[in-house]
Amino acid sequence: MKVWYKVNSSSSLPKPTTNRHRRHEFCTFEPLSPEDAQEERLLLESTAWPETPLLPSPLSLEETSDPAHSTFIITLGKEGRQWQIGDQLEVTIKICDFQGRPKKTGGDVLLARLHNVGLGAGVAGKVVDHLNGIYTAVFSLLWEGSAQVEVTLVHPSEAVTVLQRLSVEQPDRIYFNSVFRSGHRSQTTACNVCLRPTQQPQCNYTDVRTGEPWFCYKPQNMSCNARITHSMGQFKQNLKAEEEKLFDSRVNMKVHIRASGPADITVLPKMEGQPNVESSLVKSGPAGYYYQGVWHALDGSTVHEFNTVTITQCLKGKVVYMFGDSTVRQFFEYLNTELPDLKEFDLHNERKAGPFISLDYKNNIFVKYRFHGPPIRIVPVPTSELRYIANELDGITGGSNTVVIFCIWAHFGTFPMEIYIRRLQNIRRAVVRLQDRAPDTLIIIRTGNPKELTPIVALTNSDWHSYQADKVLRAMFKGLNVNFVNAWEMTLAHHLPHDLHPKPPIIKNMINVIMSYMCPQKGG
Repeated sequence: MKVWYKVNSSSSLPKPTTNRHRRHEFCTFEPLSPEDAQEERLLLESTAWPETPLLPSPLSLEETSDPAHSTFIITLGKEGRQWQIGDQLEVTIKICDFQGRPKKTGGDVLLARLHNVGLGAGVAGKVVDHLNGIYTAVFSLLWEGSAQVEVTLVHPSEAVTVLQRLSVEQPDRIYFNSVFRSGHRSQTTACNVCLRPTQQPQCNYTDVRTGEPWFCYKPQNMSCNARITHSMGQFKQNLKAEEEKLFDSRVNMKVHIRASGPADITVLPKMEGQPNVESSLVKSGPAGYYYQGVWHALDGSTVHEFNTVTITQCLKGKVVYMFGDSTVRQFFEYLNTELPDLKEFDLHNERKAGPFISLDYKNNIFVKYRFHGPPIRIVPVPTSELRYIANELDGITGGSNTVVIFCIWAHFGTFPMEIYIRRLQNIRRAVVRLQDRAPDTLIIIRTGNPKELTPIVALTNSDWHSYQADKVLRAMFKGLNVNFVNAWEMTLAHHLPHDLHPKPPIIKNMINVIMSYMCPQKGG
């Protein structure tokens, strides 16, 4: 039996408990093979969030995590020593409630970065939850000069309790619509991966090749075959008034935590023969860092800087397929804007949907973007354009001139993680089949990224869910011949505000990473 994913059980860190909300009320899950079922179980166990507090009724905001009363302090070590390039910096974070009392449990969602805006430098920190209200952020020191610590409370642990409950009880809090038409008659009904059973019959649109589930309520006196469009419906959820207060960007959502001492350090050049200070908490370092606004990878690969000329040279003679959500569509739009000879062929599709095709006849470049299959929050599109990534990969011949870039994460934020895992299992099988028949095909996967959070975004696409999806994605493709664009760290480490669609300087650096995979010996 081949198990794709194995859990490293040798870690000495405290183990989180499994999610007490794991039971799903009305999501239909097809039986998995023993191998896939074991993988799913291991993934769910290894990515389970630490236990978060049960919420009393009524809930008092005064007893929840408060960034204004929480603090962090730089750990100086025994000698209060100076820092050098190559050392690891540890920061202790203490979370308190609105009355200033220390929290006794973990589960808060924290992000940390070390940066110097003047140098255009930044690196993401690794946050360790000690499950007692105390956290440690660990940073690699990678540039000379000043470096400032920034710690952000994304969600209090109590908000995570709400998000966990919603993923089980209300996975349909964003619902979708389909129009059915027969002659001059048309009806619109609700659709979803998880569709609540009612007296109204359902149409089952489960994909016959991948088994991906999709259901719509059947229109009255019309056939299920009469479905012609798909679109996003509306957002709805049932929250208590006190629960809504947990998602306030002015008080407790994406709010910086203050330092109880100096928040910055000075990093000196590494002295010959001086050993580096390493953390015993985090064994794996960051994926890369920014310096002078340019991303430098730390995985052994070299990221070159590309300009219009060298991008064109790199793409010459290549077929590039892009699949996924609007965050991978940004790459398509960037190339269209930057390359003067790359011209989009007008397919008369919605600008926020697609699919799109661009051609450069002079340099024999073909670039195509297609959005992934449902769930997809999108403007009305024909159902004939709903394609699952796995099925699209099966239609690609592949070869040394073929590049596949995909990204899938942002539209799964309301659903149980099992649905995301099963989607990735299907995509991974298709990737393996593609590389079996065409081993030279280059596969690039863009990860998710932190984003600006409004209350609605937090309840439907939170960084808490995206972070777990990021861990699942990496684990499931580990060991395969694929390459990652680490959008999570590239967004977190940059000084620009978080955004679902990262700002142009970040996208430019992501393009540099992609082109460096395609043309490792070239650059601007």
